[in-house]
Amino acid sequence: MQSAILRGKTALVTGSTSGIGLGIARALAEQGANIVFNGFGDAQQIEKLYTDIGQEFGVRTAYHNADMSRPDQIEAMMAFASDKFGGVDILVNNAGIQHVAKVEDFPAEKWDAILAINLTSAFHTSRLALPGMQRKNWGRIINLASVHGLVGSAGKSAYVAAKHGLVGFTKVTALENAHTGVTCNAICPGWVLTPLVQKQVDDRAARDGMSNEQAKKALLSEKQPSGEFVTPEELGALAVFFCSPAADQVRGVAWNMDGGWAAQ
Repeated sequence: MQSAILRGKTALVTGSTSGIGLGIARALAEQGANIVFNGFGDAQQIEKLYTDIGQEFGVRTAYHNADMSRPDQIEAMMAFASDKFGGVDILVNNAGIQHVAKVEDFPAEKWDAILAINLTSAFHTSRLALPGMQRKNWGRIINLASVHGLVGSAGKSAYVAAKHGLVGFTKVTALENAHTGVTCNAICPGWVLTPLVQKQVDDRAARDGMSNEQAKKALLSEKQPSGEFVTPEELGALAVFFCSPAADQVRGVAWNMDGGWAAQ
């Protein structure tokens, strides 16, 4: 283990039972942070996951199953974190869902759910975490936006709207706390091979009659010049940087890690 720069801090990572959220939670735990996990999945598997990570890195871990579309459940999760660990020092808003359809065909209930989970949940967690961070004069809010917080893609109106909104929300939160030790930044990944993206790969393979590997290459070739997926481990390392003293004056950025997608 390195110097464990986050020893004694507590991080709450939404949507952290798999994919990007899990990668970030592991990276923060490696640096000594206690972790509050959140997300869906098999209860026994989740218990094993957070117990194993706690033992591996010598940190305290806990789990709350708040539905991130429900403000009352978000409030219960934040209260749980306060009771268990005395508050949240690092808040990672990562929970997200996706649906692909043209605007005229987009189900209204899907639009509402995507905006609630991908955008509004970050408002609720932030408003509840900020007073404690401000009292300590130290805090980190990291919003997982997307390259779709910077550019658009056809068929993803709700997701793109939510992620652009999250980038804007990040900037305002950063500005409101600019004279404090609390920072807020957004990470904007390109294609990451998460369960959400794997489903898009599977759908493409089935639709176009190609192998899964061919479907992955086709997906990457459209948008991501590097031809490689971003990894949860790379995103975790960036989150650790945002939490380090080197990032004290990194405020309100939308940092894309996207294999060159937004550079085109």
